[in-house]
Amino acid sequence: MNFTVESWNQQTVVVHVGKALDFRNASDFKAACQEQVRAGVRNFVLDFSETGILDSTGLGSIFSLYRQVSPLDGQVVFAAVSRPVQVVVQLTRTYKVFRQFPSLDAAREAVK
Repeated sequence: MNFTVESWNQQTVVVHVGKALDFRNASDFKAACQEQVRAGVRNFVLDFSETGILDSTGLGSIFSLYRQVSPLDGQVVFAAVSRPVQVVVQLTRTYKVFRQFPSLDAAREAVK
C-alpha cells in the first residue's frame, strides 16, 4: 500500500495516492476508502501529485468510491494531477465525472 489518508475534517479526507494506483493496490485503496465511508467521511480529495501510474483497475476503484458516496451527497475530486494521470483522465474522459483542481489548497476551498 503506497497511499496515505489524511483527515481534513469529519466529512472530508485527502488520499495521497502515491506512485501508483493499479492492479497491485486497487483493492487496498478500495478497502481503505470503504472504511472511511463507514466512519462518516463523504468527501474524498485524491492527491495525484506523485502518481506515475493509474490503470483501469485503479480507475475502477475510484469509480466504486464515487458510486458509494454520491448517493450520500458526497464527492470525489482530483487534486494536483500529474502528467501521466492527466493522460489517462483525458483518454477515458474521466474529467467529465471528477472535478480537478491544480492544488490541494484549491481542492480544500472547493470541497468545504
